[in-house]
Amino acid sequence: MKIYKYTDLSEQNIEELCLRQLADDTTIAARVEEIIGQVKAVGDQALRDYALTFDKVNLDQLFIEKDELTKIAATIPEEARIAIDTAYANIKKFHTAQLYIEAKVETMPGVSCWREPRPIERVGLYIPGGTAVLPSTFLMLAIPATLAGCQEIVVCSPPQKDGKTNCYLAYCAQLLAIEKIYLAGGAQAIAAMAFGTATVPKVYKIFGPGNRYVTQAKQQVLASGITAIDMPAGPSEVLVIADETANPAFVASDLLAQAEHGTDSQAILVSTSANLITETLQQIELQLNALPRKDIATQAIANSYAVLVENKLQAMEFSNIYAPEHLILATESFQELIPLIINAGSVFLGNLTPESAGDYASGTNHTLPTSGFAKAYSGVSIDSFIKKITFQQISPQGLAAIGPTVEILAAAEGLQAHKNAITIRLKSSDGY
Repeated sequence: MKIYKYTDLSEQNIEELCLRQLADDTTIAARVEEIIGQVKAVGDQALRDYALTFDKVNLDQLFIEKDELTKIAATIPEEARIAIDTAYANIKKFHTAQLYIEAKVETMPGVSCWREPRPIERVGLYIPGGTAVLPSTFLMLAIPATLAGCQEIVVCSPPQKDGKTNCYLAYCAQLLAIEKIYLAGGAQAIAAMAFGTATVPKVYKIFGPGNRYVTQAKQQVLASGITAIDMPAGPSEVLVIADETANPAFVASDLLAQAEHGTDSQAILVSTSANLITETLQQIELQLNALPRKDIATQAIANSYAVLVENKLQAMEFSNIYAPEHLILATESFQELIPLIINAGSVFLGNLTPESAGDYASGTNHTLPTSGFAKAYSGVSIDSFIKKITFQQISPQGLAAIGPTVEILAAAEGLQAHKNAITIRLKSSDGY
């Protein structure tokens, strides 16, 4: 892990340092375009072919239904069931608080305006199943979708070697009253949900993380105008701001927790203490050896870095430029820094709040903007699964009050029919 001194960096250096360094995506984009084309052309057969090619599974059926999911869910270890139940309760409680009805506003006497939420009717949830099993992602996406009232929730996840799904996802499906999981992974799953096949329903919006093929597929179906997506996404990342009150072992564990996601993950340390950086790097070396995913984490750490700053204001300045998916304030004085946070996906306060708590069970959503998109996007929430429709109602009194304003503005823009729509009503003897 390289170490930079903030005061030695120019503005251009900082901007370059904050860019997420990814390999050329040209080959991936072309391959994804080909996969999408195949799914559009031959539908289910393409899904079977890609399952055989990528997952090494010959699928007779492209989905698992309720009865089989129930059988698979019954094999879940008891401690895992209890943990999922706890996470489910916390996530549901946090997201339920996001359900509310906005008040009507009378913008002038007789003119009432308001908004009402409506669920997106059909949504697609992609649950990765490659190098890691992710029941947490199932909970994070399906709970707000269910609370929002989405009529149809289509779930896609890659098949296991036995052509089934794992007990953790099956149990989540049971808990969430989702009666079918489609056995499709990668770019082909995104294409199936975007365009529909004989088996997989077409959806209006696609959610969920994935590898670079999944991310590229989401971007391509969005660009095609076929379906919406939750947000642009890339490799996972964390930025830790730590001072002399931080525990180096804690900080190292947080950096490694992010690094083990994938070789292209980033774990950034920003500190006011040179000693803290040194001790944290030592702890990283110690903790790495105990990780089953040591090789993955080692590569990610090699592509990460630390920044030594003179004070916390510089630390926050750098963080806001980087716009991290996860921001950890590993300091006892985190309270004073909260108002300075402008760009971040999710924030973890103090030395006892690891990012992994948010990944699994604290209640907040772990589907977050990456690659600097926290400058413009929020993480997944109830709002991600609804549309808000505006309403207005004008009484005779309101028409008399607002009418002349609309007539003048319409005339100024040369839109006579707009003006007439008001004038004809004002001339009407009954006022409407």
